[in-house]
Amino acid sequence: MRRPVIILSLIVALSAAGCGYTTRSLIKPEYKTIDVENLENKIQVAAEQDNLRMYRGYRPGMEVELTKAIIDRYIFDGNLKVVQNNGDLILTTELIDFRREPLRYDANDNIEEYRVKMVVNIALQDGKTGDVQWQEKGFSGETTYRVYGAGSTSENVAVSSAIQDTARRIVERTVEAW
Repeated sequence: MRRPVIILSLIVALSAAGCGYTTRSLIKPEYKTIDVENLENKIQVAAEQDNLRMYRGYRPGMEVELTKAIIDRYIFDGNLKVVQNNGDLILTTELIDFRREPLRYDANDNIEEYRVKMVVNIALQDGKTGDVQWQEKGFSGETTYRVYGAGSTSENVAVSSAIQDTARRIVERTVEAW
């Protein structure tokens, strides 16, 4: 009877020791500040796409809202202090697409649910050397919203949620280095 308890205890101890989870940041210790540059809007509003999607979407002021959300998220996270100019790291972001895609239809082919997606190109570089730490093209944040019925919300609320999701993902990409 004693042997199964010992084996079970050993398995639990080894499993807990090997998980590798930590709550500390994976940022190099020499990086303490970040300069979040104003987001640049690169959406070509009048550029034709395809038969299903004639034009790219755009909502005025999205780039300003996303820049503010990214800064707020870094402040909330607390691993990097946000500064203007002379940051240890410099984050540059370009808004390249905004999509509102139908996700679910009812029996009469009316749209019940949409997906709102923001697509950005991001790059993080060393503020002193200019070396690019990482960059990603087509990085996105998204949310879904229902048009009517239980759990319905407005498009404005959904866009705000997509902005927050994009900002969260950008900060996590910086701090957690996944």
